Amino acid sequence: MSIISNLQHIRKNIPSNVKLVCVSKFHSAEVVLQAYNAGERSFGESRVQEFLKKRKSLPQDIQWHFIGHLQTNKVKSVVPFVALIQSVDSEKLLLEINNEAVKIGKTVDCLLEVHIAQETSKYGFLPNDLISFLLKNNWKAMKNVRICGLMAMATFTNNTAQIDTEMQSLKQLFDRTKSEFFADCEYFTELSMGMTDDYKIAIAHGATIIRIGSAIFGQRA
Repeated sequence: MSIISNLQHIRKNIPSNVKLVCVSKFHSAEVVLQAYNAGERSFGESRVQEFLKKRKSLPQDIQWHFIGHLQTNKVKSVVPFVALIQSVDSEKLLLEINNEAVKIGKTVDCLLEVHIAQETSKYGFLPNDLISFLLKNNWKAMKNVRICGLMAMATFTNNTAQIDTEMQSLKQLFDRTKSEFFADCEYFTELSMGMTDDYKIAIAHGATIIRIGSAIFGQRA
């Protein structure tokens, strides 16, 4: 199937209130352009050098989402060009994003990444640590970042019951976080979860953003 037909198939399964981020990491700029020409505008990258190289050669109205682990020493390179950093996995990283945003007079939208999977290789705040971080209130002094919601990756498994449980727990954490810390913030609306193999489960549990790569572009080169 072509990228256009892949996108048409996926779009049929996505409600209008759910945003699709096309995960373009490890795919060429030429392939990304095919999805762009099919009407897509939101693309996700996870490696800084690859992201910076692509953005130079692709249309400037693309909304780039950074979705991978971001090292603090790479923040400066990313901040000027992203629409959303989905993978803020520590207070230290959020502070560095804020500091770099101050320098260029920009407010950066961010999602806090939560570790809900069984794999230890994945990043993110543990749920209890997320609540502890928010309770400290240090983030309120970071005026050049906006915490717009939560993001997570479920365990990579064929056990749909486990994925269902993990995503349900993330939705509960999102609801708690919103009610206790962001009740008056109209921008705290995003719940990013769900990829090629589990996006339908994610949508059922209230995802507002899904991140899909291989179902659009095929297997990574």
